[in-house]
Amino acid sequence: MPVRAAGAESGTGAPRSPAQAMEELEHTCPQPRMTLTAPAPFADETSCQCQAPHEKLTIAQARLGTPADRPVRVYADGIFDLFHAGHARALMQAKTLFPNSYLLVGVCSDDLTHKFKGFTVMNETERYEALRHCRYVDEVIRDAPWTLTPEFLEKHKIDFVAHDDIPYSSAGSDDVYKHIKEAGMFVPTQRTEGISTSDIITRIVRDYDVYARRNLQRGYTAKELNVSFISEKKYRFQNHVDKMKEKVKNVEEKSKEFVYKVEEKSHDLIQKWEEKSREFIGNFLELFGPDGAWKQMFQERSGRMLQAFSPRQSPNSSPTRGRSPSRSPSPPWVINKASPPSSPKAASASLSSMSEGDEDEK
Repeated sequence: MPVRAAGAESGTGAPRSPAQAMEELEHTCPQPRMTLTAPAPFADETSCQCQAPHEKLTIAQARLGTPADRPVRVYADGIFDLFHAGHARALMQAKTLFPNSYLLVGVCSDDLTHKFKGFTVMNETERYEALRHCRYVDEVIRDAPWTLTPEFLEKHKIDFVAHDDIPYSSAGSDDVYKHIKEAGMFVPTQRTEGISTSDIITRIVRDYDVYARRNLQRGYTAKELNVSFISEKKYRFQNHVDKMKEKVKNVEEKSKEFVYKVEEKSHDLIQKWEEKSREFIGNFLELFGPDGAWKQMFQERSGRMLQAFSPRQSPNSSPTRGRSPSRSPSPPWVINKASPPSSPKAASASLSSMSEGDEDEK
C-alpha cells in the first residue's frame, strides 16, 4: 500500500492528524503469502519499506499473537544445497513458531560458501530458486551474510532468528549465532535425523560407478562425467552385461509364466477328463451293470422267446383229457429207444402187432 505524507488530506478534504497518518503507516508491512500459485519474492525486489516504528518483541509477546498488520518477522539462513526434506522441515518449524509470522530465508552465495564451507553441488541460482518454491517461505534474501550484523537485522526488520541449537562453529567463531542468543533473538528448531546434504553426497560417492554407468547410458559423454577412456569402456561393457542379464531374466520370467499356464491348462484338461470318465463309467454301469437296463431288457426278451417256443397246455375241459387220464399214445413211427428189442423174433412180433393195430383202427 503506498505511504502518504503525514499532512496529506483525506478523501473528505479535511487534513489528517499525525496519529491517523501513523495508523496508515502501520499497514505497510509485507503480509505472509496466502496463495501458493507463485514463487516467493526476492527481498531486493520487494523489501520491507514500512516507516512505522519497529518495536522489539519478546518471545512471549510473539507467541501470544500480534496484530494482522504486524507479523513477526522470522529469519532462517543456510546453504540449502541439494534441497531436501530436512531443509523443508526446518523451515516449516520456523514458519510455525508463532501464530502470525513472516518467514525470510537467507541463502549464501557461491563465493561465500566455497570460502567458509566448501564446494557445492548446486550453484547459487539453483539454490535460490529451490527456496522460492518452498511453501513455507515468504521471502528469499540472496547473498546473505555469513555472520548476522546489527545493520542486516535492522535493514530487514528481523525479530527472531531460527536455527537448530547446535553450536555452529565457522569463520573463527565457536558459534556464529552466539550474539543472537545473547540478544534474546534466537529461537531453536529441531534437526531431522537421518538426512542431510552430506549424507546424500556420501551416497553418491559410494555408488559412483552405478550413477556413472546410468548417465553414460542416458547419453552423457565420458568428458562430461570426468572419467577415463578405460573406465568408459568398462562402464559400457557392464551396461551391456546388465542388459543381457535383464533379457535373460525376462525370458526366464516369460518361460515360468508359460509353464504355469500350460500346467494350469493341463490341470483343467485332466479334471475335465476325469469328470467325463466318471460320467462314462456311470452310464456304462447303468446300462450293463448287475441291475442295468440291458439285463432287464435281455430277461424280458428271453421270456418272450420261451413263451413263443413252448406252447401253452390244454385246458382241463379239453376232449383229450376227458378220454383217458393216461399219457397220450405215441405215434406208431416212434421207436422206443429205452427198451430196444432183445432179438429179431421180438422185433418181428412187435411189427406184426403194430400192423394189426392199424388194421383195427381202419
